[in-house]
Amino acid sequence: MTAPLLKIEHLEVRYGDLIGVSDVSFEVPEGAVVALLGSNGGGKTTVLNAIAGLIPVHSGSIGFRGEEIGGESAFSIVRKGLALSPEGWRLFVQQSVENNLKLGATPLRDKARVGVLLDRVYEIFPKLKERRGQRAGTMSGGERQMLAVGRALMSDPKLLMLDEPSLGLAPSVVESMYETFGRLHKEGLTILLAEQSIELALEVSDFATVLQVGKSVLSGTAASLADDPQVQRAYLGSA
Repeated sequence: MTAPLLKIEHLEVRYGDLIGVSDVSFEVPEGAVVALLGSNGGGKTTVLNAIAGLIPVHSGSIGFRGEEIGGESAFSIVRKGLALSPEGWRLFVQQSVENNLKLGATPLRDKARVGVLLDRVYEIFPKLKERRGQRAGTMSGGERQMLAVGRALMSDPKLLMLDEPSLGLAPSVVESMYETFGRLHKEGLTILLAEQSIELALEVSDFATVLQVGKSVLSGTAASLADDPQVQRAYLGSA
């Protein structure tokens, strides 16, 4: 059996005396789309930030390509092939679109690849090419989401993590973004998705894990969770 690309076991993250997540375990097979589901405050963002090295791990393990990465720096983790497009975008709003993208390539060892990766992002998101000289802070929410994803792609990741990519966006923009995610997946990119829209996430994912109050409580194929009475009652508005 092939080892998963990412394996999380009994992850616990604390903010001082406060527990962000207390016991989260799941796997991300290579080439799959895996969704982290749950209500606001359930721990989805905390899990992604811990995997990305943005916050410290209190206990448990984070294995990426068979190597323990819990406790490593965010810069080191990006270099290993894992990138996060964060909730709220976290762009350099006074910098141009192109400068934001180039900053995403900072961890690359081979700087000669920056131009190729930039061309690829512009091909995926033509609007970013049109706005390459525009300040990021003057862009719409949908354009900022494109830029955040494009910046993550500039590190040429093997695993792309997306934190709430539909949050605050118009339905037409969300549809376009998810078409792009589908294309990236078909091209071989593995995706870990934390999404407020449970129905949308289950529709595009291969597997899913449900978080409740900082714990993983259900895991399985997206189809099986969509049919699970507990998930239907709690998240899909079914009886």
